[in-house]
Amino acid sequence: MHPAKKPRKSTSWCVVGAQLAHFRKKARLTQFQLAEEIGVHVDTIASIEQGRRALHIDLATRLDQLLDTGGVLAIGASHVPTRERFPAFAQDFIEYEQEALTLLSYENQVVPGLLQTEDYAAAVFGCLFPPITPEESGERLSARLDRKRIFEQKPWPPMMNFLLEEVTLQRPIGGRQVLRAQLQHLRQCAELPFLGLQIIPTRRERHAGLAGPLVLLETTDHDQLAYIEGQRVSFLVDDPDEVSVLQQKYGMLRSQALTPEESMSLLDDLAGES
Repeated sequence: MHPAKKPRKSTSWCVVGAQLAHFRKKARLTQFQLAEEIGVHVDTIASIEQGRRALHIDLATRLDQLLDTGGVLAIGASHVPTRERFPAFAQDFIEYEQEALTLLSYENQVVPGLLQTEDYAAAVFGCLFPPITPEESGERLSARLDRKRIFEQKPWPPMMNFLLEEVTLQRPIGGRQVLRAQLQHLRQCAELPFLGLQIIPTRRERHAGLAGPLVLLETTDHDQLAYIEGQRVSFLVDDPDEVSVLQQKYGMLRSQALTPEESMSLLDDLAGES
């Protein structure tokens, strides 16, 4: 696979962001005040104004109404060329995640964020190095828990499949009690009709995912995206050839994992031993 290119600002989104900044200032609102009014994090407003984040149509419409722009922002956002609609920074993957039709995840170090309990997630943030402040940890924890709203979507959340390494489920992040509660939560998640959960046994001699974790998703426009992370780097990949390679890799990983039924049985065993 060719190395993924670092994302860069989209000229079109810079223009839309500049328009938002103009209308916000005209309304005599700070970025923080606008974020409070519209119900998003101030970083979201800042990123949009800087052209680093795509302005989704639904948010653009709400901003138009609040700032009385006559629909300018929604029109601008809707006319951004399709290839530029993908956000410039991988942090915006979360927005696509919330609207995905399908979501396929492989994780090799920790339980995937969407499946983490609150205590487990707090312990994960406590492991970060260099350490972050308690205030920042609290903000990140709140944001992670907010992502769980995806499970409340009607009539159904997206179809999901999670591949987890067995060793991840034996690592007592947060302590044995936190791990046991996390394993029990995973067992409950495995019963959900829209969610598949498979464990890759540590004893496997062949492994298609040694390069690290990945997430694949299908957007509401049926575009295929991939999200990959490493040490202090992350990439949102939309090139069809690159995404195809990662989809093949994920397919092989699924074949190397235990079946959902075998995985549930192993979770029962691990929860009893934790």
